[in-house]
Amino acid sequence: MVIKGKKIRMTQIWKDDKVIPVTILSFEGDGAEMEEGKVITISGKSKGRGFQGVVKRHGFHGGPKSHGQKDRHRAPGSIGATAPQRVIKGRKMAGRMGMQKTTLKNLKIEEVKKDEKLISVRGAIPGMRGTLVEIRV
Repeated sequence: MVIKGKKIRMTQIWKDDKVIPVTILSFEGDGAEMEEGKVITISGKSKGRGFQGVVKRHGFHGGPKSHGQKDRHRAPGSIGATAPQRVIKGRKMAGRMGMQKTTLKNLKIEEVKKDEKLISVRGAIPGMRGTLVEIRV
């Protein structure tokens, strides 16, 4: 079953003398399937980060910090051999990052408030505050 929801905020709750980080979501509908301890899947759009370089976007290590390197510390390095005389499709380069559909599976419901239509899900959920998410039970 698919339920639409909205991300409200990230916070923490105390349970069994432990602090548990949770994301609070408001949901639409009756929420009959929502109960504590149930495993769900949540999909949403990740935060947009704009145009980023290869170090942040793909985790490249960058060049050496010495031996004549003046401004090549965060550069991608070589982008291919000379034989095909073009850049092969799919090459990891700088570009726009984020704003893609991201799905997180096996998330656990920690707390349900049916009268307020709120659920607390353990951990972080993709997206900014107020964005729509899809909850699959």
